[in-house]
Amino acid sequence: MSFLIRPLVVAMGVALAFPVQAAKPSKPVAKPAAAAAAKFELAHNLGPTGEAHLQAVVERFNKESNTNLQLTRLEKGQKPASLNLVSRYDMADILARPKSFVPMYEMMAKAGLPLKLNGMSADLKAGVLDGKGRLVALPVAYSTPVLFFNKNAMRKADLDPEQPPKTWFEMQGMLDKLQSAGYACPYTTSWPVWVHIDNVSAVSGVPSMSEKGTLTFNGMPQVKHLAMMTTWVKAGYFKTYGRRNEASAKFQDGECAMITTDSREAADFREAKGIDLGVAPMPFHDDIYGGRQNTLADGASLWAGAGQSAANSKLAAKFVSFMLKPEMQVEMVRAYGQMPLTSAAREASRSKILKNDDDTLQIAYASTMGKGALPSVRTANIDPVRIIANEELEAAWADQKPPKAALDAAVSRGNAVLKAKPGLKKSQPF
Repeated sequence: MSFLIRPLVVAMGVALAFPVQAAKPSKPVAKPAAAAAAKFELAHNLGPTGEAHLQAVVERFNKESNTNLQLTRLEKGQKPASLNLVSRYDMADILARPKSFVPMYEMMAKAGLPLKLNGMSADLKAGVLDGKGRLVALPVAYSTPVLFFNKNAMRKADLDPEQPPKTWFEMQGMLDKLQSAGYACPYTTSWPVWVHIDNVSAVSGVPSMSEKGTLTFNGMPQVKHLAMMTTWVKAGYFKTYGRRNEASAKFQDGECAMITTDSREAADFREAKGIDLGVAPMPFHDDIYGGRQNTLADGASLWAGAGQSAANSKLAAKFVSFMLKPEMQVEMVRAYGQMPLTSAAREASRSKILKNDDDTLQIAYASTMGKGALPSVRTANIDPVRIIANEELEAAWADQKPPKAALDAAVSRGNAVLKAKPGLKKSQPF
């Protein structure tokens, strides 16, 4: 139902203009025109596939609500739209312009639409809560790193496709067999800093950043991991293709046999030609004290733009409520691969998604069990620090620096940036 109220007074005025005693008018009285659907915008910077999925959601919302929500591109520095879907790598723009956005809980309260978030786990709230535990943005498309593998490649290498590697050491032997079977790219990764610094640190029980905002990812577990990866590069087991998700295309076209990346990419990989998709938790180092810990949940969140009309804010709030419906959460899992937000949505997704023999959702949730919300600020989410970390990882992989020297430099350079600009440590602007 549109929030625009139809002007019933006008219709009443038309009736009163023609008393019962009067003769019938020579021309029939025209009926009031139907109110036009209200227009507001959702800005995003998704790629073509993600945009197509989001467009389908928007069209369903418009049909059910008689609204005119339109997608637009999210450009750095521009005035925010009514709603803004912001990836973890684009949060710096929000942190730099706090007055351009309003907290989600505030927008919803003014619209009289409560946020129904029963059962939302702590890991999904990471980075979108204020100091009082109130939701300042909606974690629409969160995911966690997992290991995807091509079962056809495993069979070709005479490996059991139902027994993926549990540890990095076990994975090394499999990569050797995949290489011998003819794969020039046995393993690759997307989002190197998020996977190999933030999440390898978390899984090893040594977070990449302290709660006080000091970078700490140059400890022994991280140095050992980077040293291992460097030997894999030299052996041809591990290939890199970029700092974002460029490697995903290499797995999707069958060039690479294994990849660590967002769990949500199952939605893209599932229909890839020639791939029998397998999924497993991200490997861990079994010589780390305390055993395997959790991975981190992170991703794109929905932010409300400031300076909107009351009518547009109400429509934006209505879209948020629409997105929180369990049936819509299931659709988002299917189309986009996100982790459903609430316990009701998880149950609905579990019953329907598992019918397709897709284990990704369950593996993703199991991976984040534990302290998945800590730390709330991740190395990969701070633009200048992420750039530095990528530079130092690449220097190690190119054999230009020893692994320890590379990580020491990344931490030293990154902490210097955070000391000069302490506002970068904030997880949200309010």
